[in-house]
Amino acid sequence: MTDDSSPLPRFRWTADLALAVVFLTRLPLRLSGPPAGDAHARAMAWFPLVGAGVGLAGGAVYVLAALLHLPPLPAALLALGMTVWLTGGLHEDGAADVADGFGGGRDKARKLEIMRDSRVGSYGVLAIVFSIAIRASALAALAEPRAVLLALAASGALSRGGMAVIARTLNPARADGLAARQGRPAVATVALSLVLAGAVALAALGPAAPAAILVAALVGAAMAWQARRQIGGHTGDVFGAAQQATEAAVLLALAALHP
Repeated sequence: MTDDSSPLPRFRWTADLALAVVFLTRLPLRLSGPPAGDAHARAMAWFPLVGAGVGLAGGAVYVLAALLHLPPLPAALLALGMTVWLTGGLHEDGAADVADGFGGGRDKARKLEIMRDSRVGSYGVLAIVFSIAIRASALAALAEPRAVLLALAASGALSRGGMAVIARTLNPARADGLAARQGRPAVATVALSLVLAGAVALAALGPAAPAAILVAALVGAAMAWQARRQIGGHTGDVFGAAQQATEAAVLLALAALHP
């Protein structure tokens, strides 16, 4: 018999993984039925695998561009374009909203109001520009197609592995927002997310993995601290901003470590 009290009952992980894919990408995956009340929180365990898949897709585009003799920078931009297309710009949008809110709001209420506004301000535009520019330049510095492929897979996993930690340690900043509807993930969910993110990094990066994991942990902690200080908790946009900042930092670290 299946123990429904377990954080990951038998066979339920497939539905949770599918929900993670639907939540983080625009892939037209069909769910077997409406998600249960705590399904979104459980699905966060599988975010690193989805992130690794998104990174591998971007890396495959870079490899193809390299085979067509494109220089590293245009190839890197095409690779990032694939990741943006796969995710629908979900994380970039979150980073822009956080930049606008944190940069332009005078108090918590005003910051949250700005973050909910669909319009993008100057801080948001700059956040997207710098995110793309930093990641593309780091990938161009790596240059070698295999190194870029593995770096994108690892950074994709690590940058999404911390989302469950933020959701577990911070309260939702809004009572009616996406973060509140997702719920707080169980400790087992957080642990599995971190294990999967670390496993992908170790498999992809080898000796460079510890440094990448440390950078991801420090940036994720800094983003969580900033979210608590600015708006008293987390939102869906905070997840996006944390993902973008972490991915950029990991790629920079890997570029610095690359021989």
